[in-house]
Amino acid sequence: MIWNKWSWLGCGFLLGSAGLKALKSDDAKKVYTHVTAAAMRCRDDAVEQYHLLRENISDIAADAEEINRERYEAKEAQRIEDAKAVLAAAETK
Repeated sequence: MIWNKWSWLGCGFLLGSAGLKALKSDDAKKVYTHVTAAAMRCRDDAVEQYHLLRENISDIAADAEEINRERYEAKEAQRIEDAKAVLAAAETK
């Protein structure tokens, strides 16, 4: 039974050593480099999309403020006209 435990430990050590050598190989480094480059491209695309979205949101907010300003001005002009009509009606009586 003790031999069985030691054999599993030895096999694990050998597999771990072989795995480390595989991870340190030139082919593995090329894979890591390509994966890192792809991740950087994804990051750059995400940042670009963020900036485009932020610009669009700013444009939308500016347009919304303009619409609201025009509505408030129209509403105020209507109030003034209504007040003038009330004053004119009061003067004719």
